[in-house]
Amino acid sequence: MMADPLWPALPYDEWKDTYATLHMWTQIVGKVALASAPPLNHCWAIAFRVTPRGLSTGPLAAGDRSFAMEFDFIDHHLWIRRSDGGVRSVQLARRSVADFYREVTSTLRDMSLPSRIWPVPVEIPSPIRFDEDTGHQSYDPAAATRFWRVLVQIERVFTKSRCGFVGKSSPAHFFWGSFDFAVTRFSGRPAPPREGPAFMRDAYSHEVISHGFWPGSGPILEPAFYAYAVPEPSGLKDARVRPDAAYYHRELGEFILPYDAVRTAASPDAAIGDFISSTYGAAATLGQWNRAALER
Repeated sequence: MMADPLWPALPYDEWKDTYATLHMWTQIVGKVALASAPPLNHCWAIAFRVTPRGLSTGPLAAGDRSFAMEFDFIDHHLWIRRSDGGVRSVQLARRSVADFYREVTSTLRDMSLPSRIWPVPVEIPSPIRFDEDTGHQSYDPAAATRFWRVLVQIERVFTKSRCGFVGKSSPAHFFWGSFDFAVTRFSGRPAPPREGPAFMRDAYSHEVISHGFWPGSGPILEPAFYAYAVPEPSGLKDARVRPDAAYYHRELGEFILPYDAVRTAASPDAAIGDFISSTYGAAATLGQWNRAALER
């Protein structure tokens, strides 16, 4: 593992089955967070954070105790830790979503922790109930570790990118519904009402410029960084952004920067930084954000 580069390759075709299974596993844990965390604005309380070993929930309430659940992509376990010292784990290995779901929920019950969730995945086409999903059962530990190592590097760069912005900003965090890693800035002004489910209306209740990374999905089956503004200001589609590999994807309505262009750049940090600063600058200027008040 140590011989791999800091920014390892993540070919979609080579890890897509592990990705699909892991997506469902993270949704199971995410729904436990949804059932236990306070309703913090924009779903921030239920997003995962990158840790030195994987991805973790924040502290979750369980009566007068708290607990957390962490995917460990070094030793390949899901750790469940209570504030009173109780610890259990569920192995991450080749197993079906249904099997993983049964063990996670039974382990939570044995630990006297919340375990009742709506067992249907979200934000995917043709969802299959967790307790009936025997089709997704792939897990390549090396691929999962590479994915997490990519997030470690991105979290560092995304967090640093927040330092010059003094307005409201999200942490850099992982959304298990859409399986993407994002950081979002807010202008402070309400946005026009949005159609869709309640969590989407809440996410875009105010003007945002968001940057993120996903490991391949929808019309782009390759890992990529993205940037978008809601509402999108007039002229943004035609804005010139950096680096040269970045482009506006008309179907998605977002700027895209392929991950391979970043990891093979002379400075991946600089490539991501250029993408964030140029897309933010274009969107904030065209959207008439009060940049003098929002930037350090």
